[in-house]
Amino acid sequence: MFTGANIENASYGLSVCAERVALFKAISEGEREFSEMAVVAETESGEQEASPCGACRQALQEFSPELKITYRYGGNYVTRRLSELLREPFTSGGSNG
Repeated sequence: MFTGANIENASYGLSVCAERVALFKAISEGEREFSEMAVVAETESGEQEASPCGACRQALQEFSPELKITYRYGGNYVTRRLSELLREPFTSGGSNG
């Protein structure tokens, strides 16, 4: 199990989401295949919806396109395959599809 937390920066574009932090941590420790991920966001008022952003989806896709991701959506927890969330990823050849 690998964990991550948002690493925010005053320049928002330089921030890194928790999903990529966990992914990069796992990769740095030698892991290359992943089966499941859970995403949780919480504020003082309670849990919030936490679908992975596009950048995280693309980074995860390069290692595990069929990764199962559980997150909060519409007030409920749902589990989706990454391939459902990112239907047309960029490929290593530099084009979509």
